[in-house]
Amino acid sequence: MKLEPFLLDILVCPQCRAPLTEADHDGSPELVCTSADCGLAYPVRDGIPVLLVDEARRTA
Repeated sequence: MKLEPFLLDILVCPQCRAPLTEADHDGSPELVCTSADCGLAYPVRDGIPVLLVDEARRTA
């Protein structure tokens, strides 16, 4: 699943405001924060990014 490029240009991590990048975790799409200090990954459900810190998982 690919998000529209313009969405990735405007979406940022709600925790630290760093850009997000698309990734895949165990077959599930997600958006991962590019900040080394934050490292949160947000799920994408039914093509909709869930940008809630409470729903995010730690990548490190």
